[in-house]
Amino acid sequence: MKKLFLLLFVLALPLLASAQMRFGVCSYSTLLKSMPEYLMAQRSIDDLRHKYESEMKRSEQEFNAKYEEFLDEQRDLVPAILRKRQTEIQEMMEKNVAFKQEAQRLLKQAETDALAPVKLKLNEAMAKVGAQHGYAFILNTDGDACPYINPEMGEDATEAIKAQLNP
Repeated sequence: MKKLFLLLFVLALPLLASAQMRFGVCSYSTLLKSMPEYLMAQRSIDDLRHKYESEMKRSEQEFNAKYEEFLDEQRDLVPAILRKRQTEIQEMMEKNVAFKQEAQRLLKQAETDALAPVKLKLNEAMAKVGAQHGYAFILNTDGDACPYINPEMGEDATEAIKAQLNP
């Protein structure tokens, strides 16, 4: 989808150039990472990630201890107790895997939720700069999406956006 949009944009660029349209360019990720709100959001996400990792490590240690105990005792267990212990270990392993998957999902959701207001603030600043400078649009140069930008038509809007973010 992005490639199609970029192709259409490149094909329409000569038409846009004849209309003397101006545009801005910036690195969205660089601007985002320069915001103090981003750093605070990342810190809270890292704290949450650490809590989940600690719990996963504790669960893994508990599982390993139980499994080692089982291995030591399995020769002496009667078949019914052996099956019961095997089932307990299997359930414990499945719960640990499920918790790990749920933790990853929750971390991703927490990151999305924490960054939403930061991205909104950045988008609003970009819109204000675009309107103030008379840009038709502001291109995101992340990921080498625009290897060449004609400096007569487009200009780097990064500093203007930073100024708008930190008045």
